[in-house]
Amino acid sequence: MRLTRFLLALAFSATALPAFAAEPIGLQKISVVTQDSSRALAVTIWYPSKADGTPAMIGESKVFDGVPVRRNARIQQGRFPLILLSHGSGSRAEGMAWIAESLAEAGFIVAGPNHPGTTSGDSTPAATPKIWERTQDISSIISTLSADAHWQASIDPNRIGVLGFSLGGSTALELAGARGDLDAYIRYCRENPDMMDCSWFRGGRGFADGEEVDVAPLDLASIDKARFEQSNRDKRIASVVAVDPGLATALKPESLTSIGIPVTLINLGSPGSVPVAVLSDRLADEIPGAGYAQVDNANHFSFLPICKASAAEFLASIGEQDPICQETARPRIDIHAELEKLIIDAFTRTLKAGG
Repeated sequence: MRLTRFLLALAFSATALPAFAAEPIGLQKISVVTQDSSRALAVTIWYPSKADGTPAMIGESKVFDGVPVRRNARIQQGRFPLILLSHGSGSRAEGMAWIAESLAEAGFIVAGPNHPGTTSGDSTPAATPKIWERTQDISSIISTLSADAHWQASIDPNRIGVLGFSLGGSTALELAGARGDLDAYIRYCRENPDMMDCSWFRGGRGFADGEEVDVAPLDLASIDKARFEQSNRDKRIASVVAVDPGLATALKPESLTSIGIPVTLINLGSPGSVPVAVLSDRLADEIPGAGYAQVDNANHFSFLPICKASAAEFLASIGEQDPICQETARPRIDIHAELEKLIIDAFTRTLKAGG
């Protein structure tokens, strides 16, 4: 499921794990380039810090509140689980800073790329269904951090998880072993033409270098079927949490029943209100042992960061129509608190301390 047009152009300037909330969260930005991929990745890393480094804010914009961090702070001693983030289509890793901060406070190292071709200011319909590129991004980061002397001593290679939202949720599920079904996806868009992803494919526009550009509408039948349906399983990944995963209607059932790692699925919305594009209760039934939760009185936009008090006025001034900052029956900060608990509990349960 696709995020709003505005976000495409917005740049975001069982065994309990130990808690690190008393110390500020460290942050580093790195570039990842590997021989396996020509895609240079801008990666943000959050981690439990020693409270040195330079105070800064991450994710700050005209619309969203930022999160305080310590840039280039020294990491705390110990070996920590690693959580990879995969953002939604048209968003950025910085837009997940609120949950990355909470995970780092709970004792995880968290790393997320801005996926080329599906990130803010760099996004096209043709790039959006190339889920195999996104999974390669995540695998490349794992390989890079695991081989880097700076991070190698701090990451436990047996405790690696992925948290994905929207198209990032699809990325997470494919890394767990789910495989796409192109015919099912074509059928879904034929039957649900007004869903955000389907309208994006035929809309004739995209973004490049931060500017809106005209592009040819995407015919889903033109997608490389073999690549779309290939296995993107990364056996180093031991746990997955997917929030409102896109492609929920377009995954091969036999691939779901073969998933052998813990999976937690979360939908944003009360029963009956979750769009078919991301509704995941059926996926939870098919994936062995999967957990499933719905966050009541929320919607897809509730996963976005907390909005500034002046955000509504700014959004109106630029003609934005999507309800980016419109509160549901619950304040977004309360929804985030519930999501934080669900996500951290899932990873704490499945990526146990020690090792």
